[in-house]
Amino acid sequence: MVYEIINESGLCNYYDLNANPGITQRISIREDKFAFLADENIASRLISFRNDEQTHVIFSLPQMHCSSCLYLLENLHRINKGVISSRVNFPEKTVEIFFDHSVISLQQLASLLAGVGYEPYISLKDISSPQKRRDQSLIYHLGVAGFCFSNIMLMSFPEYLGVDAGEELIRSVFRWANLLLSLPVFFYAAWPFYESSWKSLKHRFLNIDAPIALAVIITFVRSVWEVVSGTGGGYFDSMSGIVFFMLVGRVLQNRTYRQLSFERDYRSYFPIAVTVIEEGKQRSCLLPELKIHDTILIHNEELVPVDGWIIKGNALIDYSFVTGESLPVAKAPGEMIYAGGRQTGGNMEVKVMKEVNQSYLTSLWNREHAAEEEKNRSFVHTVSRYFTVIVFTIALAAGIYWQLNDPSKVWSSVTAVFIVACPCALLLANSFTNGHILRILGRNGLYLRSAQVIEDMAAVDHIVLDKTGTLTSAGQQHVSYEGEPLSGKTMRSIAALASCSNHPLSRSIVQYLGEAGDIQADGFKEIPGKGIEGYVNDTWIRLDAGSAEERASNKTTTVFLYIENKKTGCFYFTNQYRTFIPRLLKKLISKRRVSVISGDTAAEKANLWRMTNGKAALFFKQMPADKLNYVKQLEEKGDKVMMVGDGLNDGAALLESSVGLAVSDQSNNFTPASDGIIEAAQLERLPAFLQLCRNNRKIVIASFVMSVLYNITGLFFAVQGMLSPLIAAVLMPASSLSIILLTYLSSHISAGRLKMVS
Repeated sequence: MVYEIINESGLCNYYDLNANPGITQRISIREDKFAFLADENIASRLISFRNDEQTHVIFSLPQMHCSSCLYLLENLHRINKGVISSRVNFPEKTVEIFFDHSVISLQQLASLLAGVGYEPYISLKDISSPQKRRDQSLIYHLGVAGFCFSNIMLMSFPEYLGVDAGEELIRSVFRWANLLLSLPVFFYAAWPFYESSWKSLKHRFLNIDAPIALAVIITFVRSVWEVVSGTGGGYFDSMSGIVFFMLVGRVLQNRTYRQLSFERDYRSYFPIAVTVIEEGKQRSCLLPELKIHDTILIHNEELVPVDGWIIKGNALIDYSFVTGESLPVAKAPGEMIYAGGRQTGGNMEVKVMKEVNQSYLTSLWNREHAAEEEKNRSFVHTVSRYFTVIVFTIALAAGIYWQLNDPSKVWSSVTAVFIVACPCALLLANSFTNGHILRILGRNGLYLRSAQVIEDMAAVDHIVLDKTGTLTSAGQQHVSYEGEPLSGKTMRSIAALASCSNHPLSRSIVQYLGEAGDIQADGFKEIPGKGIEGYVNDTWIRLDAGSAEERASNKTTTVFLYIENKKTGCFYFTNQYRTFIPRLLKKLISKRRVSVISGDTAAEKANLWRMTNGKAALFFKQMPADKLNYVKQLEEKGDKVMMVGDGLNDGAALLESSVGLAVSDQSNNFTPASDGIIEAAQLERLPAFLQLCRNNRKIVIASFVMSVLYNITGLFFAVQGMLSPLIAAVLMPASSLSIILLTYLSSHISAGRLKMVS
């Protein structure tokens, strides 16, 4: 059945990838087995996104185990035209599938997967809080190897201590007993190394398990020959020790990696609050505290953090970050919206249907870096391939040399070379260091998109700072109004329009005028850098930053109020800098070039000049396009630019810069264009964050040097026959663990010196 499906789809290359690809379908799949997926209530709990054209779903497929599985699952679109694309997460044993629900249903998709040998694991009780099932097979292999190794060592004492000629029968019995005990080690415990090596050879590729498997086979064959021929007791203790200690190293490495988990979730990427409406009143609520059936208020340009139903207001959702389509989708009250979209149609109230979907938001954040990760993996494979070829060459040269000079050392030298040399330490150095640094930065309020951003931050030599909402606090500005008197109704109408914007000045106006209550703005339009306008209660209201001449004539930041196209008054803003800004600017200027760029007037020029001691470049009355052009000019000169802004008018500049950081100040204005999010309260620690990224580079270099020295030293003794295979088996996993320990402690100490929580 599987063959017929694959053959009809022209995917028979699948059978060329491995000798036994996939799994055997021992039972047929009932047509109604996935009938429960036709229930919308059940299906909605599995679906991560749906619009009029496509649906996204993630299935757990515990059966996948090799490159053949990956090939077939990522070519599902060739088997069924309803599948748009599919992407496998091999370590997690999951597949994310985008499909056209007008062509294939969720039920049919599950049946399709089962039909080609990968029945999805669906447990409804685990949907709300899925538990990852860990593969315990490595533990079983380790248990068998440990039992046999300990008993082989015990029965090898006659060989170690020597026995009289009259006790030859006892020694012979122990030798054969050791041979029997070695069989489970050779045929079962060492199987992961054989399997991995064979799969790599099928692809004409030598992975890091190949020399280990060869060393085990050589040791076992030689030992069996000695016992059968009666010429010796063999090296079953060394062979079982190699397998045991290698498995110990593998298990400890996996466990250490889980404990130093670098997987980030929504709490790392979205440390921001949403507005919850309770009994007609609004309050700020952190995302992790959102509960099902809560009612949240989503403003214009805000990210939709949860799946939910619209209960008030009209939505115009930009799902470009989810689907890549730039055309916003209109939604009316009663319709469902999904996390990851951006509201561009004004304020709306949404009833939470699911708690914050951390896995899906994380996949959105990381999606555009998939190609970069593939590139990194290919680099790792290249390193391990050439490293393994070099190891085989050295082992062959050592074997030939000792065969000509001292044949007794051939076995020990060749086997020790195979075991002691391993690129694991080289490959772990960078990934573990970067991973731990990401975790440290996240715990201290800086959340980076990928490890590559750490390298980019280390190279930054010019920092461009936005002023409003970055250096100044959006919630602490002093606001005053001059102009025609405003009635209570008019004030609420202005607040209703201002609340549709996330700009710091708009939020300050709302705080100054008070909440709008039930009044809603209709048909509004926000122009970045200029203002916002729209109808409120059939009245045309505009909040305008003013022309260049008007802004130049004012000494402070101003926003002009127009009602029915008549200038009614003006709001004046007095900047309230964050308390730590003078200290921050002083530290940044001492080591890097700094620019401050703002769309406001030059009223603060003297103040900023004093705080920077005249050493920073200051620019005012800059539109979003001006900020973008300035960053471009710096990079054309060769500067490595970090742009720090509030993510509103700075989106283009954040995207253009080498590193773009969006400042989060308790508002849901996540910017997909940014490389990271920094909590406003942690902005003072930006110099320390930059220093930690520089220290990260030094730690990586040190761990690489340590890895190279380890391999050179180990090979130096191995080729001389001075290193027993058993000792080599202990040293190999020890090298990997030592790299983990070195990077972890170095990062921890570096963070401690910079007064960071690690």
